[in-house]
Amino acid sequence: MGRSISAVGVADLVKAGLAIEEAKKFHRVLNETVSGAKGSDPREVWRELLARKVLKPWYPHGLHQLVYYSVYADWDSSTNGPPIYWFPSLQIKFAGLRIPTDRYQSKQTNLGRLLENYGSKILGESYKDPITSFSIFQKFSVQHPEAYWSIVLKELSVSFHEAPKCIFDTTDKSKHGGTWFPGCSMNIAECCLLPRSHPRKEDTSLAVVWRDEGSDNSEISHMTLKELREQVMLVANALDAIFSKGDAIAIDMPMTVDAVIIYLAIVLAGFVVVSIADSFAPKEIATRLRVSKAKAIFTQDFILRGDRKVPLYSRVVEASPIKAIVLPVAGNNVGIQLREQDLWWKDFLSSANCHPGSNSYIPIYQPAESVTNILFSSGTTGEPKAIPWTQLSPIRGAADSWAHIDVRVGDVFCWPTNLGWVMGPILLYSCFLSGATLALYHGSPLGRGFGKFVQDAGVTVLGTVPSLVKAWKSTMCMEGLDWTKIRSYASTGEVSNIDDDLWLSSRAYYTPIIECCGGTELASSYIQGNPLQPQVFGAFSSASMTSGFVILDEHGIPYPDDQACVGEVGLFPVYMGATDRLLNANHEEVYFEGMPTYKGMHLRRHGDIIKRTVGGYLIVQGRADDTMNLGGIKTSSIEIERVCDCADESISETAAISVAPVNGGPEQLVVFVVLKKGFNAEPDKLKTIFSRAIQSNLNPLFKVNYVKIAPEFPRTASNKLLRRVLRDQMKHEISVRSRI
Repeated sequence: MGRSISAVGVADLVKAGLAIEEAKKFHRVLNETVSGAKGSDPREVWRELLARKVLKPWYPHGLHQLVYYSVYADWDSSTNGPPIYWFPSLQIKFAGLRIPTDRYQSKQTNLGRLLENYGSKILGESYKDPITSFSIFQKFSVQHPEAYWSIVLKELSVSFHEAPKCIFDTTDKSKHGGTWFPGCSMNIAECCLLPRSHPRKEDTSLAVVWRDEGSDNSEISHMTLKELREQVMLVANALDAIFSKGDAIAIDMPMTVDAVIIYLAIVLAGFVVVSIADSFAPKEIATRLRVSKAKAIFTQDFILRGDRKVPLYSRVVEASPIKAIVLPVAGNNVGIQLREQDLWWKDFLSSANCHPGSNSYIPIYQPAESVTNILFSSGTTGEPKAIPWTQLSPIRGAADSWAHIDVRVGDVFCWPTNLGWVMGPILLYSCFLSGATLALYHGSPLGRGFGKFVQDAGVTVLGTVPSLVKAWKSTMCMEGLDWTKIRSYASTGEVSNIDDDLWLSSRAYYTPIIECCGGTELASSYIQGNPLQPQVFGAFSSASMTSGFVILDEHGIPYPDDQACVGEVGLFPVYMGATDRLLNANHEEVYFEGMPTYKGMHLRRHGDIIKRTVGGYLIVQGRADDTMNLGGIKTSSIEIERVCDCADESISETAAISVAPVNGGPEQLVVFVVLKKGFNAEPDKLKTIFSRAIQSNLNPLFKVNYVKIAPEFPRTASNKLLRRVLRDQMKHEISVRSRI
């Protein structure tokens, strides 16, 4: 238990990084604010500190830590739930006044506006206001998804060439998730490119802004909606001159403005995008090209990373003999020789000249369930699953960004990602279907150059992955930059670290970090934060709109919805945008076989173990295969790692696994450790520290059997921790020891 906020003195503030005079001034303001809070409830104290903007983004992180952890020093999470760091509000209280603001007022959010317009009509007298009624509305959206989607479609840039017969049809009993928008025809890329009055998208609106790494002091490059549309249509015409309708065409390159143009052109012209991450080795590229039956691939000659030129075209050549269309990374500076069947980008575009109107194009209209994009799971075990996205998938991803991350018309949305990962297409569609500007940094997001781009481009919504945030915080590379235009953060891909998120949120006066957890096969997140509920670090506040799930015990029986518990999640099968097929696996077997029935619904497998806390927050505990049995008690790797990460100042990150002894017996707990730069630590000492921390914070019966220090952890190309590799490594080591 730390020091309470009332006991924090000037000396503590100096130790946290303030100069003596600044510490005295801050101490006075701190005491006034704490005294001005409603009672002694830590939540009200923290709320008052935020409302008065006492904690400035430029203050040392040590000060933010001191204040946050001191405010919640006596907080009992077991009875109160996790401590809240961000509060939604109908009005903002500041210096005794209640001032409505566009930045935080709940009624100005997308969901808030929707509820104010439709809440009374659909919820009747139970509707009070957006904050009070959110949970009721979320449950309504699960029970009446067709009503929710009929409203949200009007908020997005979605239009049909032929209108659907209805929103949702359940007559085909072979489809667990029903049929969405039956009878319609559309082109989702066209929806991205057309001007529109609601959401407001004009030809002169900024569609994309970008900057190249190494050009930190240059002007931000930009492209209007009209310019984007013309470029997409040019590429679509060039595609028609070479390929046959329905061909699968791969993209293996960084997420540049050219990659975005190519992606939209492939979809507009009735072809199918094959998404391949630019980090893959030739063998992985070859697998994806083979499974998707791709006819060609767009790529670059090199990838620029600072002063380094990383070969990309050569990897594609090693992977497959199919036609490659190659973009030079630096203008027309051709530094490689192409194969006979391949084309330079300039030569490819010249093939569009056979069309009289190369910057006009009639889109190919298809049913909503036609495939537009083939993505792949990360492939941590066996061959990666080939996951086909239909035209429904982009609508789902964009709608969740609109509702939960609150992406609005005029926002500048940046998320360092790649078209080979699910977040690439989600980011693209989230911007173009909501009227936001897509912000792209052509380079590594790890350094200050990326942070300066965020500042200079006026980014208002910033997506992250936790390992990125950890790197920014540990290297202090973002110091002195102004990120206060950021209205919302989003985070996905890994479990968030609470202290890293404290650092990130504080960079923009404690802007909320919307946690997102889903999957490629869902095209979205099934649990998320949102701007109408209080947010806690590293947790999700609700199921996403129209998403329903239960948490199953060891026997497959659902826990009551209001009970704190831990178990495997079972998704409701009606989930607009989720897959109903796989290209190289049995969809029924992967997602439904062996799952229980709940209230007449055959639940859909997702594989996550989640914890529901007191207060209803959700914390991902890892995958079902990352659980362990310690002394007859089931726990998760994530839970162990949360405690160990904070146990000693030398720790950068930990990975927890369990292994069974060679001769049988209870599972043994092994903690792998990556140390911070400049720190040394003895495994035996850490073993003692970890055991004490786990016994104090989790269970007094748990103990650490081994500690292994490693320079880094094995990860997938999408940066997911490969505990399986560590587990196999430890099993081998124990086996060798047993033979000595």
